[in-house]
Amino acid sequence: MDALTALLTRRSTRNYLPRPVEKEKMDKLLAAARQAPSGGNNQTNHFLVIQRRDVLDTLAGMVEEAFSRMEVEENTYSSLKHAILASKKGGYVFCYNAPVLIVVANRHDYGNNMADCACAIENMMVAANALDLGSCWINQLRWLNEEPVLVEYLRSLGMREYERVYGAVIVGYPATDSGLPNRNMMAQKGNEITYIE
Repeated sequence: MDALTALLTRRSTRNYLPRPVEKEKMDKLLAAARQAPSGGNNQTNHFLVIQRRDVLDTLAGMVEEAFSRMEVEENTYSSLKHAILASKKGGYVFCYNAPVLIVVANRHDYGNNMADCACAIENMMVAANALDLGSCWINQLRWLNEEPVLVEYLRSLGMREYERVYGAVIVGYPATDSGLPNRNMMAQKGNEITYIE
């Protein structure tokens, strides 16, 4: 698959098989992430590649607990509102039971932390599509990146004290009839373009 096709046909996957992702494919995803641009070529992203089901389950429980204590306000972002309401109901699993969660952390005092993490995550999502894997951007850990209990748990997994989560991505084999990601082109309803010529 050429690069432009991989970009144009990438779609988010929210239903996964329990099948593990092979090390060879994980290595390619992480190579793509590490080659992403970074401000001043600082290369300060830190990738926590979580494949252990017990750790994924612990994180899911901690995230649900944190969101269930929050209240929805008038201007709450729609995805955050969904996370809060689903957590209050119980059974909320923010990572859709994917077999891999890649948490991307960076220095909390670095002005380009979010942009650098975003570039790396986009590279991984495009690479996943090219490797016949599904992926989906995950915001929940970023929304909770100052939640003390969650931060401490992530530190126990290897995140450094001066780091915070600025994004995450899930990866795995899609639970589709074909076993492949959905690659249907989407009609665009926004993302305006203005040429200044």
